[in-house]
Amino acid sequence: MSGRALFCQSRRIGRGAALTVVFASVLVAGAATGSLPGTDRDGTADNTPQAAPVGHHADVTRAAEEAAADGTSPMEAAQRAVSRSGDRWAAVYSPGEYEEFEESLDGRYTGVGLWARERDGRIEVTKVGSDTPAAEAGIRAGDRLRSVDGERVDGRPVTEVVSLLRGDRTGDSAGTTVRLGLERGPRAWSETVRRARLSRDTVTVRTRDSGVTVVEVAAFTRGTGDEVRTAVRRAPAGSGIVLDLRGNSGGLVAEAVTAASAFLDGGLVATYDVDGEQRALHAEPGGDTTRPLVALVDGGTMSAAELLTGALQDRGRAVVVGSRTFGKGSVQMPTELPDGSVAELTVGHYRTPSGRGVDGHGLTPDLEADADALRRAETVLSGLGTRDG
Repeated sequence: MSGRALFCQSRRIGRGAALTVVFASVLVAGAATGSLPGTDRDGTADNTPQAAPVGHHADVTRAAEEAAADGTSPMEAAQRAVSRSGDRWAAVYSPGEYEEFEESLDGRYTGVGLWARERDGRIEVTKVGSDTPAAEAGIRAGDRLRSVDGERVDGRPVTEVVSLLRGDRTGDSAGTTVRLGLERGPRAWSETVRRARLSRDTVTVRTRDSGVTVVEVAAFTRGTGDEVRTAVRRAPAGSGIVLDLRGNSGGLVAEAVTAASAFLDGGLVATYDVDGEQRALHAEPGGDTTRPLVALVDGGTMSAAELLTGALQDRGRAVVVGSRTFGKGSVQMPTELPDGSVAELTVGHYRTPSGRGVDGHGLTPDLEADADALRRAETVLSGLGTRDG
């Protein structure tokens, strides 16, 4: 979803859910297309996003209501108001697009099954899902994506590339084909891939030769938090854990809080404000506070994943290894428009337990590492030993 953060269900939005809190970052675009993007950042001020503006709900809503009264499109009027607002994370969805967004929170999406990121102005495939159209076509992590249906993608935002991969935004694109221009070393070729309805496992658990348990979390969709807690309970006694959040672009913040509860015995996870009202998120008691823990992050670690990382870092529960995170800490809420479309607009920002703001800054790891980050994490774990509660 492109750049969505805090999401509270409103009126009939969500088909009966009373309240859902979401830090969706780029999950809406990424999960819905099968290309969940991350963006490499070097951490300098020029390369980090600016804090999102707040307070333009009324302008967008008024524009939509006036359009409805005039017999014109509320959705188009809202889109124009959003474009003038300067809110980089705001978006307006048709009813169909919004329904796809909700499906993506269940881990279901239409796409080809690849993840991508921008690196030096180019789009690089970072992961290919097993048993997906992209995998069947022989696409691999590390391949460069040069074009989508003949349109060059170099220099374009990842979210725009994701839109091209997604195809027709007005209907279900499952079954349609997309032609991808690819490059691998000196080889350049085209591949025609058929989009499909896919589901994905957001939590992958594996054991390294060193005995370390790696819990990789791709996104925070429904049920992810409990999967993390189960993985921690099942890890061998005395085994250190690497919580791999690299490329995790967010999702449901309630799931991120549940994941935090696997490692904390209650207490504060984050605070956030909505139109000036301060609120707090707390972990459940009873988490494993003694097992050695390293959190792996990079420039694609965003939003809910940053919220979790910040909590573990501030509370001294994990050593954070990797590179500076993306810096998506703004809070969005949806407003349903007269024609059933939905405008999602920035209303505030969240902070870590120590009061650090994330938006536009990101989180700095305790130890910098890039290509050898996982090996560095194992080395750190070997020196941590068993912690006292």
